[in-house]
Amino acid sequence: MDMVAQAAAGAFSITGEADGPPMMPGPTTGDSGTGVQTAMAILAAYIQRQRTGIGQEIEISMQEAMVYYVRTRAFIGSAWGTRATGRNGNAGGLPPVNIYACKPFGPNDYIYLMPVTQGHWDELCAAMDRGDLLIDSRFDTNQGRAQNGAALYQEISDWTAERTKYEAMETIAGAGVPCSACLDTGELHHDKHLTSRGFVHEMELPVHGKVPMLGFAPRMSESSVDMTQPPRLGQHTDELLAAELNLSEDTLSKLRDDGVIGDPARFS
Repeated sequence: MDMVAQAAAGAFSITGEADGPPMMPGPTTGDSGTGVQTAMAILAAYIQRQRTGIGQEIEISMQEAMVYYVRTRAFIGSAWGTRATGRNGNAGGLPPVNIYACKPFGPNDYIYLMPVTQGHWDELCAAMDRGDLLIDSRFDTNQGRAQNGAALYQEISDWTAERTKYEAMETIAGAGVPCSACLDTGELHHDKHLTSRGFVHEMELPVHGKVPMLGFAPRMSESSVDMTQPPRLGQHTDELLAAELNLSEDTLSKLRDDGVIGDPARFS
């Protein structure tokens, strides 16, 4: 029900192109995002029980959990109680925040730039070696950049079009401007940041050999979460039935011959 919750929370209405219909968001925040908030509630309830000795029931609405994630478009300042403006595609609402095409102009050859302060704008111009933009009357203030967004987009696009998204990111991020290459899901498997930190790694499994895995995102200074092999399908069937139901090996063998339980050897 992930996407149902996102639709009910308004996430579809603020996703997509400005002149298009509501669009299904890519991330599955309905399930995972609600789960994260549930985990926080469990921890809070546990701490409360430690203090008072009283447990409590936890209930969470997926719609309410998702509304929390659209708060910056729907419930901040003057936006409170009003309908959020239409979908704005890739623009962030304040030029030059946007995505820009890079060579070789494949489906995901783009960089996302988020220069939201005057300092970021100064750093972006320096990174592009475009000091002239700093004194251009069209772009020397936030208001001017907003009013001349199309012209500004073209100026930056001309620069990014001469570079790959990785080259552009290295230069612009190196200057202190928040940005990222738009990675596709295939590139995540080889991303330098994810692999160097061990988040994307390989695990040796008995049957399948090396299998790519994702690690645990939170890092804690005094404890770590080690990734271990998952149990194979049916690996503990005999052990559990013998321990919990006191079934003998002969009984288990007959159940297996009759097709009541599976044969672990088939899956190993």
